[in-house]
Amino acid sequence: MANAPHPYFARTAHPRILAHRGLVTDEMHRDGIAENTIAAFAAADAAGAAYIESDCRITADDVVVLCHDDDLSRVAGDPRAVAEMSLAQLETVMASRGGLATLEQALDAFPDARFNIDVKVDEAAERAGRIVGPEAHRVLLTSFSDPRRRAALRSARNAGGAPATSPGRATISMLVALTRGPAPAAVIRRALRGIDAVQVPENHGRIRVLTPRFIDAVHAAGAEVHVWTVNDPDDMRRLIDLGVDGIVTDRADLALDVRGD
Repeated sequence: MANAPHPYFARTAHPRILAHRGLVTDEMHRDGIAENTIAAFAAADAAGAAYIESDCRITADDVVVLCHDDDLSRVAGDPRAVAEMSLAQLETVMASRGGLATLEQALDAFPDARFNIDVKVDEAAERAGRIVGPEAHRVLLTSFSDPRRRAALRSARNAGGAPATSPGRATISMLVALTRGPAPAAVIRRALRGIDAVQVPENHGRIRVLTPRFIDAVHAAGAEVHVWTVNDPDDMRRLIDLGVDGIVTDRADLALDVRGD
């Protein structure tokens, strides 16, 4: 039996537009605004993106913050590792770059937004799940690591909620292999039990991930297909025509135009 749709997907336009690390326009970039900041999330929200994609790590004083890289070299020119910095230190560095966001702050500041949270490190899984639990109806938890993802989900359930989820690298690799041949639908359904969306790139190196057979198999199992990271409007149109359910993009403003918002 296919998975029942999660509330995460209720009452939002299709295809889903997921603002990858928020929205940083060219003008914002020139002003020094960085991704995964309060300013970037506010821009995505103001543009009309129902979904904000982000990443979480944990600070030296055990606060879950939204940050993709393991250090601040790329976004702030600071080589220190996020895990070795306190919340106060991170806030100081990011104050002029759009404002650091903790996971808890982001959920509070944007109560109508739906968040797609990629748990980047094992140490953040339990705390992230605990924060997300009460807001599980509007959060999808994922990770490249399936054990880490499951740990975050267990924590969220213990805190009172069951977020949506997308599988990690091992499950996706298995799906790609299964959909290259005549795998029984029941096998794919079992592989995707409890999965709400499968979030993938079009290609992984020389391997083609996104094929019509892959999309059809995921849909037959009751899950959505989201593709990352797509910034060209022509590619967005092509993927929508192919039948994907979500576009993860750095330019949510352009994607919303493509969708006709």
